[in-house]
Amino acid sequence: MTVVRKSIGERLARLEAQRKTLQIRLSKQERAIDTRRKVLIGALVLHRLANDRDVQIGGGLAAWLRSELPKFLTRDGDRDLFD
Repeated sequence: MTVVRKSIGERLARLEAQRKTLQIRLSKQERAIDTRRKVLIGALVLHRLANDRDVQIGGGLAAWLRSELPKFLTRDGDRDLFD
């Protein structure tokens, strides 16, 4: 029985392909975590705006959002969501 060994170049190419695959998976995982953080922060802000009776928090937050959001949103479709 003859065992055919792969060359170092072939093994390196296979390892590089595996590294790229893992890097893509890591990037997807990091984006998913970032998206989840944004959703949770947004949920907190919306909850405070809807339920906080403290004018300092609810009113101040609403005023801040009215001031900052138009500068932050660059796409028309995003702006339409807040009309």
